[in-house]
Amino acid sequence: MTRLSGKVALVTGAGRGIGRAVALRLAEDGATVAVNFRSSAADAEHLVTELEERGGQAVAIRADVTDLAETKRLVEQAVETYGRLDILVSNAGIEHFAPLGEITPEDFDRVFAVNTKGQLFAAQQAARHLRPGGRIVLTSSVSATRSVFHHTLYAASKAAVNSMVVNLAAELGQRGITINAIAPGGTATDMAATNAVHYRHPLLDVPLPEWEKMHCALGRLARPEEIAAVTAFLVSDDACYITGRTIEADGGFF
Repeated sequence: MTRLSGKVALVTGAGRGIGRAVALRLAEDGATVAVNFRSSAADAEHLVTELEERGGQAVAIRADVTDLAETKRLVEQAVETYGRLDILVSNAGIEHFAPLGEITPEDFDRVFAVNTKGQLFAAQQAARHLRPGGRIVLTSSVSATRSVFHHTLYAASKAAVNSMVVNLAAELGQRGITINAIAPGGTATDMAATNAVHYRHPLLDVPLPEWEKMHCALGRLARPEEIAAVTAFLVSDDACYITGRTIEADGGFF
């Protein structure tokens, strides 16, 4: 497919999981991809090699999106490398589960620094370089609008993302740029392998696979490439009249 031919995309948190799948899909659709990572250098370099072996162009750029100076450098390096920026997919994020009485100020700062602050300033810095037709996709979660036991801090950090895209849409729309968010449900990544059990209410004594069938219309976790497919739609011309929206890709979570 070539619907993103000539476009340059920056994907944050692209070394693993959903971010990796997004980078692969955007490259498959013709985009040149800047692969951001913070600590998973080997994964990011392996992804770049894979993209190049498939005939694409890619570069790995280390940056911590919780640091504005590093985010600014990340975006500028992508632009300097390829001469332009057309797409930002802000995917970097961290999980958190804890009851109210155990949430600390340090937890709050750490979770919001990545999931909220990091995404806001990634959008800010990317928007400085985007032209009319530019696309920004942030990453929310179905937890932002669902009640999940002990998930308050994480859910709040993602609910803020939903509000950001609603409010930034009008501002960026004046420049012909769209901004949306994608809210995945449970997705088969290493993060899910670690945290999926926490989504089950502690009083519900049901094996995790059965719980997934009970709470998802499709009865299974998403594959990362399925989330990537929705992201690829949002950054394409097919989604040119969609902005300020959070798209839930959750398999019918209830």
